Amino acid sequence: MNSFADWLFYLEWLAVALGILNVGLLIRRSIWNYPFGIAMVTLYFVIFADARLYGDAGLQVFFLVTQIYGWSRWHKVQAQAGEVVVNWSRWPVLLAVFAGTVVLALGLGVAMDRFTDAAAPYPDAAIAMMSVTAQVLMVLRRIENWIYWIAVDCLAIWLFWMRDLAPTSGLYLVFLVMASMGLWQWIKAQRIKERRRPA
Repeated sequence: MNSFADWLFYLEWLAVALGILNVGLLIRRSIWNYPFGIAMVTLYFVIFADARLYGDAGLQVFFLVTQIYGWSRWHKVQAQAGEVVVNWSRWPVLLAVFAGTVVLALGLGVAMDRFTDAAAPYPDAAIAMMSVTAQVLMVLRRIENWIYWIAVDCLAIWLFWMRDLAPTSGLYLVFLVMASMGLWQWIKAQRIKERRRPA
């Protein structure tokens, strides 16, 4: 290895592999997704900071905290219910969360545009804020988290390709397919749970 860039190349591919394992286990509602997620976000903090995608770099710190908290929360739910139970949020909550996400994304985009040398402030901010929303909903085991991840993946595929992060762009293409599968699997799990409820 001759340079930091060489290290980053291999770290990016390792982060890709960890990300695929993380999401694959999330689809199955396995609490063991969290160790892989923690390792992935740690690597991506370094990768995104080097690419001057500051919103995404900062997002990894948030992800690290929520990964640790989510691991604990999911473990408690699984211990009580025998499985990780998932549900939809109510419509007023869905609308409030969506509006808050849009406002925060615009605010972050303006701040990064004015005060940093961010390469793509508005797409970067949109990815960051939608990811925050999706991650919180994931920790809370809300099915609609997958809808946010699908939107994040579509935007991230383009942004990371434009920033010469081809493996990461490819990862988000895989994530797009996996998020679609996750949405379907969680909906199916919730319907099965509803059918089991006593009348």
